[in-house]
Amino acid sequence: MDKLAIHGGVPVRNKPYPIWPISEEEEKRLLSEVIDSGKWGGSGGSNLAGYEAKLPVFENKFASFQDAGYGVSVVNGTVAITVALQAAGVKPFDEVIMPPYTFIATATAPLMFGAIPVFVDIEEDTMLLDPEKVEEAITPRTKAIIAVHIGGRVADLDRLSAIARKHGIALIEDAAQAVGSQWKGKGVGAIGDIGTFSFQSSKNLTAGEGGMIVTNDRTLADKAWSLCNVGRSRDGAWYQHDTIGWNLRLTEFQAAVLLGQMERLEEQVERRNRNAVLLDQLLKDMEGVRLFKNDNRVTRNGFHLYMFYLEEEFARSFPKSEFMKRLSAEGIPCASGYSSLTNYDAIQNSIEEWTGEKRIQTCPVAERMGDQQVLWITQTVLLGDEEGIYDAARALKKVAQSHHPVM
Repeated sequence: MDKLAIHGGVPVRNKPYPIWPISEEEEKRLLSEVIDSGKWGGSGGSNLAGYEAKLPVFENKFASFQDAGYGVSVVNGTVAITVALQAAGVKPFDEVIMPPYTFIATATAPLMFGAIPVFVDIEEDTMLLDPEKVEEAITPRTKAIIAVHIGGRVADLDRLSAIARKHGIALIEDAAQAVGSQWKGKGVGAIGDIGTFSFQSSKNLTAGEGGMIVTNDRTLADKAWSLCNVGRSRDGAWYQHDTIGWNLRLTEFQAAVLLGQMERLEEQVERRNRNAVLLDQLLKDMEGVRLFKNDNRVTRNGFHLYMFYLEEEFARSFPKSEFMKRLSAEGIPCASGYSSLTNYDAIQNSIEEWTGEKRIQTCPVAERMGDQQVLWITQTVLLGDEEGIYDAARALKKVAQSHHPVM
């Protein structure tokens, strides 16, 4: 076996993968139009005759891309979840079911206004919310389920939709990592009652920061819009504030960048899919490495991440932290991924502050998989060429075959 790069050997790959974010002349052209227009914010008019505001164009274009009838832009993906929950009628002290294997924002978004996260464990072979455990967690205080589509993988929207309908609660899709993902040929975010996306720097569609709420329900869209526009009504007067809301709007600058990014989005999603399929084929029989189950109802994966995991017994003697160090040294960008949110004292303390009681929540699958087994390969690898995918597979095989207890 070749000597590991971390021990002085030659790395499998010396060439860099694509740098993210990617921008071209289209973003510069659109930004220049915004600067010249004098319309820089998310409201108000233009100083330039004939100027077409970028923000509504982007909202419509993105909503259509995800098969939604309505899109409401917002300052970031965290606030998008908060607004979606509020638009769906969730109030302080109501309970919101969610998986613990997700970014902390999924939990802090409801806590921002006093709604209480209730963590339900994940399926080991998908890392997604386990529908069979959801119903057990429903109480009279439950008002919503948040289905999180991790890395572009899609939660079981058929089963979760049926559970939500049965109990008269809202289904929110946290699709921050799932731009371009589809369930049975339909864009995610548009399948539950309301869906949310993030345009933060690492995301597959980015303006540095930003978010979007999508839905096919006009009433929910109007409520979300009002919450983001200081309580105004779409058809009301400028200083008419019928409800309580905040200024949570995007700017024309961000909309311009996002419109430019969308010019390449379809091709990038397809390229990630092609490369991920190839990587699956190359890794499927590798010792110690396991692939997550593919659901044939997921007709397209946005692949914000390529996720895999170490077999449980393998990981006991080959810690994933060491596996990751060796893989990184071979030139393959990788990350440890999330730790279960049940491990965060800050979340548990916030829940106790709001409820006045200490709630011990454990999710053994998420806790074990997150800490010991799951690894991520970043989306930049999937944006590269086939040579880069073969290099990733060769590096993974080299590292996996170096399996021995860490001295």
